Amino acid sequence: MVLFLFPDSCTITTADSVLLCVLPFSDFTCNIGFRVHLSHLSSVRPVSMRAPVCTALLLCVLGGAAARQFTEEEMAAVRQRIKSMFYHAYNSYLDNAFPYDELRPLTCDGQDTWGSFSLTLIDALDTLLVLGNRTEFQRVASLLQDTIDFDIDVNASVFETNIRVVGGLLSAHLLAKRAGMEVEPGWPCSGPLLRMAEDAARKLLPAFETPTGMPYGTVNLLRGVSPTETPVTCTAGVGTFILEFATLTRLTGDPVFENVARRALRALWKTRSDIGLVGNHIDIVSKKWVAQDAGIGAGVDSYFEYLVKGAIMLQDEELLSMFQAFDRAIQNYTRFDDWYLWVQMHKGTVSMPVFQSLEAFWPGLQSLLGNLESAVRTFQNYYSVWRQFGGLPEFYSIPQGYTVDKREGYPLRPELIESAMYLFRATGDHTYLQLGLDALESIDRIAKTPCGYASVKDLRDHQLDNRMESFFLAETIKYLYLLFDPTHFLHGGGTEGDGTWEEGGELGGCVLGAGGFIFNTEAHPLDPAALYCCSRHDQDRQELRDLLLSLSQPGSQSKPPPKQTEGQPDSQSESIALKPGEKKTPPPLSCPVQPFSTRLSIQGQVFTDGT
Repeated sequence: MVLFLFPDSCTITTADSVLLCVLPFSDFTCNIGFRVHLSHLSSVRPVSMRAPVCTALLLCVLGGAAARQFTEEEMAAVRQRIKSMFYHAYNSYLDNAFPYDELRPLTCDGQDTWGSFSLTLIDALDTLLVLGNRTEFQRVASLLQDTIDFDIDVNASVFETNIRVVGGLLSAHLLAKRAGMEVEPGWPCSGPLLRMAEDAARKLLPAFETPTGMPYGTVNLLRGVSPTETPVTCTAGVGTFILEFATLTRLTGDPVFENVARRALRALWKTRSDIGLVGNHIDIVSKKWVAQDAGIGAGVDSYFEYLVKGAIMLQDEELLSMFQAFDRAIQNYTRFDDWYLWVQMHKGTVSMPVFQSLEAFWPGLQSLLGNLESAVRTFQNYYSVWRQFGGLPEFYSIPQGYTVDKREGYPLRPELIESAMYLFRATGDHTYLQLGLDALESIDRIAKTPCGYASVKDLRDHQLDNRMESFFLAETIKYLYLLFDPTHFLHGGGTEGDGTWEEGGELGGCVLGAGGFIFNTEAHPLDPAALYCCSRHDQDRQELRDLLLSLSQPGSQSKPPPKQTEGQPDSQSESIALKPGEKKTPPPLSCPVQPFSTRLSIQGQVFTDGT
């Protein structure tokens, strides 16, 4: 039985087996159609509703969708359809666009968009392994090592290069052993894909050389920041680096990456308004807000995402406290009936009563923090927009219940599917599987071309645009597949001894891949265990270097050892009983140490075990 609830001001009509609610609102009428066969209708009951927003009636839609339970066989069949979708797009890119950045699916050719480094191939690399294709992963990983060069005279987006290229290479590096590739001794603390990621990230570092520490939006990969580069960049372009850069620092031991990312975050934190909000675009030199619209959508979204995910991945209370303060302001000033509007950052007054498709990541982020009740209600609002158009328009007017002029497109974004994946994992509600199936069928019906999948230029009439963004393979396909594969290794779906866990680090002393992967904003999974593994060994190495340096200083070995008196215990056999506040210090090296001028000249050639 399906129970439909409507507000008492709703006029109910039927046509062609469609139940239609007509609800008066201000000076216009908004309509919601529910495609439910009338013979299945149990009852229609009027109920008072606080908010006159049509799409808040999604309870009706979800009531029907939630009634269906997907069997494992059905989920496996959907996974096969998702794989077919991926390979249609992926093979079309290889056949028609490689080595360009992106495929143009209407003209069956390619174009460079973000930097001229085969971006789609880098972005799609870890998706190959997610789908189980180890052979192609190995081939592409080797191909990238042989062909990609970041020493090119190209102006690149600092933000996009970080999330797509650095993030994609880091993820592929951390998954390389699982993909059956031979890895270097000490992996994941070394490896060719890690060195490529580090090389790409170093090309971005000149952008952070500003008085505030907040980066420029664009950098020339060969020449650095142009003297004519604008100092105005979006909030997300300042605050979306901590995941990739902290990962690089923890894996390589070079603190510069994490340091610049943290400096940028702290500088941005200090610019928030008196009511606790940040705007959309800021001058990174003067720290003045150029665009003062505050919200959770385009230009801001991944800043909040990285505060939460950075706090989880790094176990960092500072990042979490930043987000919690922002979240209180967001809930106080921008949330209206489980929608999130745009407001003036200093006054809190509504400036744009719109929903943007990029905001659809928010329910998934809320689920990571355990705010499930709010996440579910907000997801329902967003899902209603999807069902209205077969996709999420870039901008959707909440009062009018329709698209915004010149923002009617849908470039096959993943955010709503991403939230569905998180919420399905948190609740087990098959409603989210239904959204996944809706998305699969909608994209297949609307966007498929003989040469891949095209962005939808206008959701009102389903016109197509001649572009397939790399995030379609990196994010949309990946989240769809993971939604229908709840036992996937990225969900921690295995148990010890079944090949799900891996050994890593020096002498295999670390356990990797045991679940808990963190996805960057381009859906590239990062393993927090790898960060701990390498940073621990780096700390050990640093302590060894410090000790060697202290022993190699002039005069450090010329001092005669202290004379021992009879009955005095040897300095090596110190008491195990420590005084309050006293720390146990390691014994000096038992092997003689030769002076050296190069820091690492004798690393690995000394012993501390009395040999």
